[in-house]
Amino acid sequence: MTSIDRFVRAVDALNGWVGRIVAWLCLYMVIVTALVAFLRYAFSIGFVWLQESYVWAHGVLFMVGAAFTLLRDGHVRVDVFYRPRGVRYKAWVDLLGSLFLLLPVVILIWSVSQEYVIDSWLRLEGSREVGGLPGLFLLKSMIWVFCLLVTLQGLSLAGRSLLTLAGYPGYGGETVVTKTGPREPGDG
Repeated sequence: MTSIDRFVRAVDALNGWVGRIVAWLCLYMVIVTALVAFLRYAFSIGFVWLQESYVWAHGVLFMVGAAFTLLRDGHVRVDVFYRPRGVRYKAWVDLLGSLFLLLPVVILIWSVSQEYVIDSWLRLEGSREVGGLPGLFLLKSMIWVFCLLVTLQGLSLAGRSLLTLAGYPGYGGETVVTKTGPREPGDG
């Protein structure tokens, strides 16, 4: 089971790092949105590329940050049955949910997006707006990044659930003291 543990830790570390990086897009969006509004209302100046940049940043934030949200258990779920239950019950729900709900949906998104993204790359698609950003094909590629990162995180969640069900040290809700100090379950 140590290979599963290593995989879980590696994926959690990757998505933790990616999530912390893309979180800075929030600050970028606030600054650029304020700048667009200021330029428009104070000087009657508008730049389509600048407006598109914060919309695209929003798309990247959500597509690339989805796996980080899954890592931190931040997605919406019906907690009426989940929250009050024990660790083993939650591990079973997470395992089955990852394998039979999350991963099939991600595979569906990936397969349906193939033609959409490839066609965009073949045309090196840009913005439809005059003065808009080039490279729309790069933004559309974030669908595949989403699929990759969420698949990895879904497999990590399934692996963590297996480790919890097997009683592997460090999983199942207890704090484990390691060489680097105490580690809570799910910490990268």
